[in-house]
Amino acid sequence: MTRIKRPAVVAAGTGLLAAAGMLAALGPGTSGASSHREAPLIAGDPQADNTDLYAFTSPDAPDSVSLVANWHPFQEPNGGPNFYPFATDTRYNIKIDNDGDARADIVYRWTFRNEDRRGNKTFLYNNGPVRSLTDPTLLFRQRYTLQEVTRKGTRTLVKDAIAAPSNTGPASMPDYGTLRRQAVRQVAGGGRAYAGQADDSFFLDLRVFDLLYGANLKEVGQDTLRGYNVNTLALQVPKKALALKGNAGRNPVVGIWSTTERKGAVLGSRVGGYRQVSRLGNPLVNEVVSPAGLKGAFNRLDPAKDHTVKPLVDRVLKPEVPALIEKIYGVKAPATPRRDLSQIFLTGISKKSGGPIQADLNSQLLNKDVNPRKFTPAEMLRLNMAVPVSRQPNRLGVLAGDLQGFPNGRRLGDDVLDIGLQALEGAAQTGRLVPALANGDGVNGNESPFASTFPYVALPHNSAVNRAG
Repeated sequence: MTRIKRPAVVAAGTGLLAAAGMLAALGPGTSGASSHREAPLIAGDPQADNTDLYAFTSPDAPDSVSLVANWHPFQEPNGGPNFYPFATDTRYNIKIDNDGDARADIVYRWTFRNEDRRGNKTFLYNNGPVRSLTDPTLLFRQRYTLQEVTRKGTRTLVKDAIAAPSNTGPASMPDYGTLRRQAVRQVAGGGRAYAGQADDSFFLDLRVFDLLYGANLKEVGQDTLRGYNVNTLALQVPKKALALKGNAGRNPVVGIWSTTERKGAVLGSRVGGYRQVSRLGNPLVNEVVSPAGLKGAFNRLDPAKDHTVKPLVDRVLKPEVPALIEKIYGVKAPATPRRDLSQIFLTGISKKSGGPIQADLNSQLLNKDVNPRKFTPAEMLRLNMAVPVSRQPNRLGVLAGDLQGFPNGRRLGDDVLDIGLQALEGAAQTGRLVPALANGDGVNGNESPFASTFPYVALPHNSAVNRAG
């Protein structure tokens, strides 16, 4: 990381008006949240719960970008008889902003329908070994349509494809890898798509919520998500398909976030059309940046409105975690306001964004065809597609000098909890790790290896998480 040479001047929305309608959105009655049940309301709607988002230059196809988004956390593999389908009254979206105005220029949208042949005859998900997606022994399957939505209109990239099923066990699905390969589809215009179950790629020790690892750093080293599955949507597309004006050379930086939109009844009342109930860009933002009262509101917001909600912006400029670490462990918190975090979370990192991190990494202000006057600070995952694939990836990403890693996009192997903790403690300002927290949560990788080819995620587990006794 480039050493810091001067203080920041990024405004990042401080002092901007919070309109009356936006203030109303901060109340506890708002809908939705994301990221492993971190907000109260979404805990009751796991199919809509957006858990993690990844974006990186494809290691096996370097002219393309791979987008991976996960939903429905904490899937215990033995969760029959219904297991874990995608919702059918829902739009699952990955959105792209390439001109810096924090509004979606491209939306990749998945919708699902069921083929359920069980009826009143059986409770079984399958009544024999399933060796292919079209095997008649698979009694419940889902089909999906993938569309690309832009200002020019909507086009269908994949129509009525079969999603990979939940992994019901080794007797039922003796070779899930074959089902995975069958579920990878070619995409119109170039690229590939996948929908189905996978191992949860996120690795971390969630006992951070027990007074920051027990108030003595002894509660570390346990991968909380070990053995659990998620539902995964993955898409690989040419870089030019994402770039502003189709030119990834002149405009290599894109902002990315994912959302879930529910149709019909939301919180017990009828609403017309679809309503956003979940949103995710950078990891851990809604868990450890937003306070409880703002979590639902964050997930209803479009990124273009982030900078108008002063209480939310203030939580970036004066984060809670460093103060807690100072109180519990005596590690002095960096001085506020935190303009470095404003760069990381709201503007992207560039010299043009005026912050203390004097480096050009992943702000849309680096795009030659972006109008700086229309640039809008907003929380999203930002990726510079011009950064080449790392020959030796480092789990600490940019903090370790690996510029392809988080926060420049996010790879499956990036240790975002350790990176985020160091960033909150000021490592991005000093260019050095905080020694007292150098060991992080003690979980440095996923329990299952990731694949080297699309869709990269590990195969779903089929053994019980709880094997005690």
